[in-house]
Amino acid sequence: MLVIRAVQTADLDALIEMARQAGSGMTTLKPDRKMLGDRVATAVASFNETIPPEQRDYMFVLEHAAQSAEPGSIAGVCAIKGAVGLTEPFYNYRIGTLVHCSRELNVFTRMETLYLSNDLTGSSELCSLFLLPEYRAGFNGKWLSKSRFLFIAQFQQLFTEKIIAEMRGYQDENGVSPFYEGLGRHFFKMDFDHVDGLTAIGKKSFIAELMPRQPLYVDYLPESAREVIGKVHTSTQPARKLLENEGMHYEGYVDIFDAGPVLQGRVSELRAVRDSVLAVAGEGVEEGETEHLLVSNTRLADFRMILTRGVPGAARIALSAQELSQLHVQSGDEVRTLSLNTRKNAHA
Repeated sequence: MLVIRAVQTADLDALIEMARQAGSGMTTLKPDRKMLGDRVATAVASFNETIPPEQRDYMFVLEHAAQSAEPGSIAGVCAIKGAVGLTEPFYNYRIGTLVHCSRELNVFTRMETLYLSNDLTGSSELCSLFLLPEYRAGFNGKWLSKSRFLFIAQFQQLFTEKIIAEMRGYQDENGVSPFYEGLGRHFFKMDFDHVDGLTAIGKKSFIAELMPRQPLYVDYLPESAREVIGKVHTSTQPARKLLENEGMHYEGYVDIFDAGPVLQGRVSELRAVRDSVLAVAGEGVEEGETEHLLVSNTRLADFRMILTRGVPGAARIALSAQELSQLHVQSGDEVRTLSLNTRKNAHA
């Protein structure tokens, strides 16, 4: 009995405990009560539309609903920020190229460089995806991540045309970031976790104060740092593949601390925006050839989503009484549906 829903103030303690398990490298999910408390308050205001769209931070939780009247447990979390970098700086490295040429010596060299950039300021951002280890089975992780795309498809007007996702960068088996050790430590003189924690609570002015503004030559970095530029954390590889299947791609921007790739996409080109449909819900049992579908209600303030089976693209969908209750809808209400999996082989 799993359901994805809008976060509530009462979820704070569970989120703090979840953040403790997330570990380092997840800047937007730290076990800091004030930071998370402020973020949950912003999320509640976002769903209630009491703050401007660009300031919103939509947080969703995957709840294992209890069969009794007792509240359920939180199994996972994910979020979408309306826009980044409008109230505090948003930095990335942009990978570029400098050419050095001498006709006299017949030498032509291309050198890869890192530019400190604010290019992605104002973009909507997918972030804070985390699922407790005991729930990492079946379709739970895939469903949790893709739920954000169906939300965007339902409420496109709330987001910018460009959407991004910062992927967790590579760390070795001891939790060490080779990129940070090869570059960032020289400028910040502190451990990776300390720097990551400062950015999580909004203290980012030190980045501009301490990082060089001129291009950095990648070849000057140690090999261990060069090798991980644009490489994701081992546990993040499935998440990257999933986002790419949904219409996002890597365009040469990386995180300034761990060099994790920043994926980008256009909202209008996302699979969920192209392929999701509105359908009328009814109580019953679905007939015909079915597959796994994401099904959500269409209400912002009480957004809820389930994973069930149905006929993709159909104008009507049959749901059990329990599923209707989970979605907080009744027979005859409109819902939005999307196939869980991309259908690359559907026309083969």
